[in-house]
Amino acid sequence: MLKKLLFTSVVLLVVIGLPGGVKFLQISHLIAQGSPPVPADAITTAPVVAQQWQPAIESVGSLAAVQGVTISAQLDGNIAQIAFEAGSAVKAGDLLVSQDTTVEEAQLRAAESAAALAKINLERSRALLAKATISQSDLDSAAAQYEQATAQADNIRSVIAKKTIRAPFGGRLGIRLVNLGQTLKAGDAIVSLQALEPIYANFQLPQQELARIGLGLAVRVTGDAVPGTAVEGKITAINPDVDSTTRNVRVQATLENGDEQLRPGMFVNVAVLLPAKEDVLVIPASSVLYAPYGDSVFVVEDKKDEKNVKVVRQQFVRLGTRRGDFIAVVSGLKAGEVVASTGVFKLRNGGTVVVDNSLAPDAQLAPKPNDS
Repeated sequence: MLKKLLFTSVVLLVVIGLPGGVKFLQISHLIAQGSPPVPADAITTAPVVAQQWQPAIESVGSLAAVQGVTISAQLDGNIAQIAFEAGSAVKAGDLLVSQDTTVEEAQLRAAESAAALAKINLERSRALLAKATISQSDLDSAAAQYEQATAQADNIRSVIAKKTIRAPFGGRLGIRLVNLGQTLKAGDAIVSLQALEPIYANFQLPQQELARIGLGLAVRVTGDAVPGTAVEGKITAINPDVDSTTRNVRVQATLENGDEQLRPGMFVNVAVLLPAKEDVLVIPASSVLYAPYGDSVFVVEDKKDEKNVKVVRQQFVRLGTRRGDFIAVVSGLKAGEVVASTGVFKLRNGGTVVVDNSLAPDAQLAPKPNDS
């Protein structure tokens, strides 16, 4: 029995110890060979370039017509004529809608006849007064009757004019909201009329920017309605008061809009261009490794004592404004240095790299993506 237990124990030791011994020999062999070299990371690079950027104050705003109204009826009446096409351009004074004025025209003829008779009576009274045939009071009565008759005719003409609806200014009409024969009530909408050339861009800026802006400063407006195009304009009005809730001041710029691509109510991005230019150091935005503890880039340098070997050095930077595919660096870099422009997420401080700029992205100040 004892021999059987001893034999079993020896077998177990062999079964358990053999794999452990093999693994021990393998590890010892790897330790003797040393750690395998870490492969170099493939990256693209870009130089730190000194440029002059025109500083801008950016905001968002909306477009508004210089003049824009919804034409509506002033008096009750039935539509007798519609003289415009929806979406067409009109000039000031062009006829839009005529309401039925047959009753008023008949009243006007009667009022004009009464005014003509009153005028004859007035002239006759003046002649008789000169011959001392009537008194001055009779002449005054005739003059008052003439003025009343004239006023009555003018009142009817005013009613006819209000029922003949014309464009108050030149612009472009919207969609027609009425139909021929429809009975209009006072205040019923007929059509929208908007003057589109020029057009206003209304936006707001923080109160601390008020000292940097002024009338006549250039603005650049971009938006989804004009992809790839920047519309230039100038600041033409600044509100004298600041909103006590937001501490923002409302600013208005006037833009040229000859092709009428910009329409009232559109959302736009507005950049107020300040006159003084500033010197900045520029790198591609893809070079920056963003982190909660600080933003950094990897500077590409030659490895000491080794030729044709590149290493990277992690450098923390303070960033400025971004423009297109580039970003300004306030501190941490010098002009002429070379930084990794892609693949920064996989780099480590002191790591070796291989530079391959054949696939380097084409960074631009004003990129125009194909899918935009």
